[in-house]
Amino acid sequence: MMPVRSVGFTLRLLSLAGLILSTAPVQAHSFGKIYTLPIPVWMYLYGAAAALVVSFLVIGYFVGNPKAAERNFASRDLPRGFGLLAAPATVWSVRILSTAILLLTLVTALMGVRNPYANFSMTLFWIVLLLGYAYWVALFGNSYSATNPWRAPMRAISLLPKVNFEGRRTYPAALAYWPAVAMYLGIIWLELLGESTPKRLGGLLLIYAVVTFAGCWIWGQRAWFRHADFFAVFFRVLGLIAPIYREQGRFRLRHPFMGLLTARCEHPSLLIFILFMLSSTAYDGLHETIPWVRLFWHELLPPLKPWLGEDLVRDYQTYKAAYAVYQNLGLVISPLVYLALYALAVWAMKRITATRLGVGELCMIFALTLVPIAFVYHLTHYFTLLMGQGPLLIKLISDPFGYGWNLFQTARWFGKSIIPDVGVVWHLQVALILWGHIVSVYLAHVVALRIFPTARTAVLSQLPMLVLMVFYTAAGLWILGQPLQAGVIMPATQ
Repeated sequence: MMPVRSVGFTLRLLSLAGLILSTAPVQAHSFGKIYTLPIPVWMYLYGAAAALVVSFLVIGYFVGNPKAAERNFASRDLPRGFGLLAAPATVWSVRILSTAILLLTLVTALMGVRNPYANFSMTLFWIVLLLGYAYWVALFGNSYSATNPWRAPMRAISLLPKVNFEGRRTYPAALAYWPAVAMYLGIIWLELLGESTPKRLGGLLLIYAVVTFAGCWIWGQRAWFRHADFFAVFFRVLGLIAPIYREQGRFRLRHPFMGLLTARCEHPSLLIFILFMLSSTAYDGLHETIPWVRLFWHELLPPLKPWLGEDLVRDYQTYKAAYAVYQNLGLVISPLVYLALYALAVWAMKRITATRLGVGELCMIFALTLVPIAFVYHLTHYFTLLMGQGPLLIKLISDPFGYGWNLFQTARWFGKSIIPDVGVVWHLQVALILWGHIVSVYLAHVVALRIFPTARTAVLSQLPMLVLMVFYTAAGLWILGQPLQAGVIMPATQ
């Protein structure tokens, strides 16, 4: 029998290989080239499901000793030189720099050109921060406490007499992570459905600043950035993936994703946050597909015509408003759909094992094992956008307002967009989606070994979760494959 240490080593190699592959270069295409899948999408779905089932059987057979598994997750200290990264001078230098970048983002958003591709703020916020920095955190650990751009101005304001951000009231337990969930929903809504423009982004940042300063003033920085701030919660969750982390002032190295086994989901609002990480990315891929659009116009609309009007041309604005409601409801309901499916799987787990733990308690225990799926969903949907748009930041830094400047002589750089090869991207997406679900199956099995009395019970408990993982995998690949079903015409390199 393969020892648990070998399985852990294999998982580590797979994790690092997946993260490295996600940044592999792709080639450009010329005008008019059409790409169609070499085999139908349903064959990819069946293949991925079969790979998941085989992985489940292998993990269940070879990983059956929880004590050995726990020993395998031991971490070790990194050289003391890494401690310089956490030195006060380093941290405050980074915070001041990040505050300056935030101010530049805000000013360019409000005063720059309306063209989102020529405005520094759009690329920096949507591409570099929400994509590039998120992947950085997943690789090298959560550094947001050091880069947090709100800390430096709060420190400066606190120099005034009788002014501080240590809090005047105790943070309400009932609020938990709900403010972070609401902020997350607002940001994703603006990105997907709100017709994001530089000025709207500037308005969002102003509102975010007011809410952040007010929250820290009332409840204190520690409580606010622990529970209520979207960015702090988002990067902390992703940081659990990283092999590098900080503990008691020391930087340590662990197996990738093992931080998800040492942390815990302490409130249902954090579970909803994690599920929204899954569902918002899936909805981003779904909400403009032909099946989703057809569902409204062909299935849901006919029964509503007596109320909306029979003449599609005359009542166009009414139909447009109804479709907007449909799209918004889809985004809001999406995490609840994922929650219902997850809770159903956990309920089946409880019935199979006859455990005394409640469904709610089990949902919380296994919640963090969903994070690898959320991460690969995010990665597969957006890494091509990061590759194509991210390098433009070097160009935009010379002309941040879009006024035609060339401050650093880089305004002419990256004149042509990088158009990824669709075939490479699709097969890389398939591999990443499958890899993320296999990692989640592994983590869920280890958690089951902890809470159930025997290895057999632990394996049986994961059968419903396996079904859920197969469904999530199939749904994710189906959404990604929709644009490729009838072939994709590649545009010319600009």
